[in-house]
Amino acid sequence: MYLVLDLDSEVPIYQQIRDRVVEAIAEGALAPGAGLPSTRQLAVDLAINFHTVNKAYDLLRREGIIRINRKSGAAARPDVKQPSDELRAGVDWEARMRTLLAELDVRGIAKEEVKRHVAAVLDGFPGREDEKP
Repeated sequence: MYLVLDLDSEVPIYQQIRDRVVEAIAEGALAPGAGLPSTRQLAVDLAINFHTVNKAYDLLRREGIIRINRKSGAAARPDVKQPSDELRAGVDWEARMRTLLAELDVRGIAKEEVKRHVAAVLDGFPGREDEKP
């Protein structure tokens, strides 16, 4: 798994790791059920403290995106892309989306432009077949 982090960003490194793993799963670069590097190995690869990687993995685990086993390590949940109320529990994605959309509104980005970008991003995720109304 190849992650690109911006060490000069205001976004904490653990959050960037979490976000890149989620994006990798959505884009198909990390398959459901696929293993992740150990926290120590990823820390070495990224030249960061392993506690930072551990914090990212713990966040992903609490969100139901990965599972962690002491023997086999961390892996994307096999059912991660399946609709499930259990996987949605505790994830406040609407609040995060609201904040992002508010930022776009404050910056004067037109609603239609935002909708086009959202549709383009969603369409870019492989294997995505939503129900037609």
